[in-house]
Amino acid sequence: MYVPFAKLPASARLWIYQANRPFTTAEVEALQPALQHFAADWTSHGRALAASAAVFHHRFLVIGLDEAVADASGCSIDASVRFVRQVEEQFGIELLDKSRLAFLLQDEIQLLDRRELKQAVSSGMLLPGTPYFDNTIGTQAQLQTGWPAPAASTWLARYF
Repeated sequence: MYVPFAKLPASARLWIYQANRPFTTAEVEALQPALQHFAADWTSHGRALAASAAVFHHRFLVIGLDEAVADASGCSIDASVRFVRQVEEQFGIELLDKSRLAFLLQDEIQLLDRRELKQAVSSGMLLPGTPYFDNTIGTQAQLQTGWPAPAASTWLARYF
């Protein structure tokens, strides 16, 4: 059952998939029906899930689930990954690669390979307050209040 993203409760579980390039405005518009269709049809053991899916900042595909209605099963999570793979194929975009980190630098989202992180910190490119899109957050509340967050307030704190 589709739920508008803004209507998901603060406790809603999230999965965030980061794109290797920005979605164009036309791509986001073309993707909207598929996102709503996926959320409307997503089930777990035959039970409808109260879910939403949206693109944020033209860079992140986010799937949200109100687990108070029904939890996702392993099979339903597999179905969501299959959906993400279909989006990758349809738009020629990578969403499942976890090797890059997203930062807000000079008012633009820039990706940095994890292997370059120490050098970026030591060179001053990344500072403790640099906004970081921590895609490991797990709830709608975290998305609304701390995404992006200052890098030093995330798991990246050990680098500063």
